[in-house]
Amino acid sequence: METIVKPSHDREQANLKDYEKVYASYGWLQAEACMTGLPGHHGLNMAYEAVDRHVQVFHQGDKVALRWCPQTGPVIDMTWQELMEQTARFANGLTALGLQQGDAVFALCPRQPEFYVAVLGSLKHRCLFSPLFVGFGPGPLHARMQSGHARVLVTTRALYQTKVKAIRTELPDLHYVVLIDADPGSVLDKGCISYREWMDASSPHYAIGPTSAEDAALIHFTSGTTGRPKGSLHVHEAIIAHHVSAQFALDLRAGDVFWCTADPGWATGIFYGILAPLSNGATVLVDGGEGDAERWYQLLETQKVNVWYTEPAAIRRLMQSGEEASQRYRYEDLRLIASGGEPLTAEAVRWGEKVFRKPIHDTWWQTETGSIMIANFRSTDIRPGSMGRPLPGIHAGVLKRQEGRLVPAAVDEEGELALRTPWPSLFRACIGREDSYRKSFVDGWYLTGDLVRRDADGYFWFEGRVDDVIKSSGHWIGPFEVESVLMEHPAVAEAAVIGKPDPMHYEVGHAFVTLKPNHMTHEDLRLEILDFARERLGPALAPRDLVIQSELPHTRSGKLMRRLLKAQVLGEPVGDMSPQGLGEVFV
Repeated sequence: METIVKPSHDREQANLKDYEKVYASYGWLQAEACMTGLPGHHGLNMAYEAVDRHVQVFHQGDKVALRWCPQTGPVIDMTWQELMEQTARFANGLTALGLQQGDAVFALCPRQPEFYVAVLGSLKHRCLFSPLFVGFGPGPLHARMQSGHARVLVTTRALYQTKVKAIRTELPDLHYVVLIDADPGSVLDKGCISYREWMDASSPHYAIGPTSAEDAALIHFTSGTTGRPKGSLHVHEAIIAHHVSAQFALDLRAGDVFWCTADPGWATGIFYGILAPLSNGATVLVDGGEGDAERWYQLLETQKVNVWYTEPAAIRRLMQSGEEASQRYRYEDLRLIASGGEPLTAEAVRWGEKVFRKPIHDTWWQTETGSIMIANFRSTDIRPGSMGRPLPGIHAGVLKRQEGRLVPAAVDEEGELALRTPWPSLFRACIGREDSYRKSFVDGWYLTGDLVRRDADGYFWFEGRVDDVIKSSGHWIGPFEVESVLMEHPAVAEAAVIGKPDPMHYEVGHAFVTLKPNHMTHEDLRLEILDFARERLGPALAPRDLVIQSELPHTRSGKLMRRLLKAQVLGEPVGDMSPQGLGEVFV
């Protein structure tokens, strides 16, 4: 089996020098010892571990915590002292608005410093924070804010006007909208506040209240195959796993310049774009630009990036742009490149070694797991195309169903990836989907829904998904959410959405619809339905293609048979169509 073997001197410099030895003895009590804890033994708070302790305990207030590179104009640095004061102002501002512990703050923002202040300031005030992706349309935004009972939304004037204003009356819990670019004194609507005016009126000093490790901290919404978006609830204790996983899987250390390219609207952008690097004392690089290949290569060189965490979709874009641009820059400070969000191909791993003289280290985790669970480490050989091996503290297994029970799969046999519970960043609830949450846990295992195999050396290999969730450019897309919007079109009777393989995005949404009576199939209508979906859902969730059919396949109970549609698209056999093969009679 092909491996990339790194030089011995490189292994000796890694955080995790001896994987087998550390894995055999490591426990979460050791990880917990990395945290300082609130002064006076008042518990564990994410924002304190990520910001305040670097000033109050480690006396690093004059060092750079956050570096923002806007599309145009000079780079803006924020020191740990400044970040501590700005987040204190935000927390005091929430106090002035009457928010209490457990109230929900949502943010719909591009990559700019105000978003990062909002995240950490909310966590200081012990509010429940939830990020929103700027690519969402009004429908997905409404579903998430309604489910999470948003009390405050932080956003821009343009995003408010185009995406939030029309749905605000349908969100009775949303009392305030903080506009980060509104001029002091200007008011768009009742409850709208100028961020600058609000922050200027707040004190830069804030004492974080007692925080239990099990207090709610974050809600991250992901999509499922049925029903509304799932809200995964994480607690303050998760910072322990963020901290040590970044050390083990990303080789991160204090003083590094760390660049996570994930959008802050997704879990990766919070866990590894903010909390993990800051808790480790690294400088977080934030790119406010458009993200073209030339700019990325330039940032890696000029900002002296040490650790770069990105996603396969971005790597594919760089590969597609050719190697000429990459050769104009030098990457002497770059120590490690890692990828997450979807499987990384062997070709991409080898491309990294060719262009950067460093392989790209794949990592595996989920929003529900809250931190990296499996990775290719700097100190170990890489098997191109493999997910890697479990992090210290994580016990992973491959289970298969046999006679109604779960049993271990054999070496190289496909089964469902399962993780032995508990660990600090494991989600504690699934908002509005309690039944789904309970079904994820069996006999002390968390069932991930991913199909994998494990080879004789303990490396895991991704094989597919148990359910029908679509993975596109690192984002989960729930078919039901997209289908529901398609069926709002006056001509659509029924809809089904599957994931179609795509060389750039891993998968893209491919829709099938049937029409209501008195509607004729024609190209203009097909394009109209696609445009309708894009307007309602936004480009991130909307299907890329659509087929109008006379009927869709169902089981007798009425369940859509998406796998048959996927087989149709891929030109694969549909399999056993008998009642025994389908489980239910196909009609």
